[in-house]
Amino acid sequence: METSIIFAGFGGQGVLFAGQLLAYAGMEEGRHVTWIPSYGPEMRGGTANCTVIISDEPIGAPVVARPDVAVVLNLPSYDKYEPLVKPGGLLVVNSSIVTAVSTRTDLEIVYVPANALAEEYGATKMMNVAAVGALLARRPLLPLTAVSQTLAAHLPASKQHLVEANLRVLQAGWQAAGEVIGER
Repeated sequence: METSIIFAGFGGQGVLFAGQLLAYAGMEEGRHVTWIPSYGPEMRGGTANCTVIISDEPIGAPVVARPDVAVVLNLPSYDKYEPLVKPGGLLVVNSSIVTAVSTRTDLEIVYVPANALAEEYGATKMMNVAAVGALLARRPLLPLTAVSQTLAAHLPASKQHLVEANLRVLQAGWQAAGEVIGER
């Protein structure tokens, strides 16, 4: 089975790291993966997105026009990717920032307060990990334990002191997805 995922938001929201986290976890689980980043020249505040494909079979092409899943962390990303998700797909929306409500009835939509969940554990910058947790709760592409191990192993050295907090945020996002599915 092959699943394509787009993570999108502003630079500084950890969009690229969220995609890398799934790609590395997929590799460590013996899956075929691709990770393609796209970002502007700004370090923070510009747009950023990445495409991740996780598959049981070799991946033919890393380009995705209509993803199976989109994780949108800000309103411009919501506006761009909400209409592109395949029917039957999943849209994970950071409801801490995105106030729009989708009218699509052919998607599974999870509104998760990613910023608020991350703030509970001390740093809004971990909101990307809350969104990954929500994604995995609704589409168990990889075991949560595998993603947790990968998170601990691949968090940059300067952020290693945040491993435990990130693991709690990952779990909180996973738990919240079951509570807020389709609700605003």
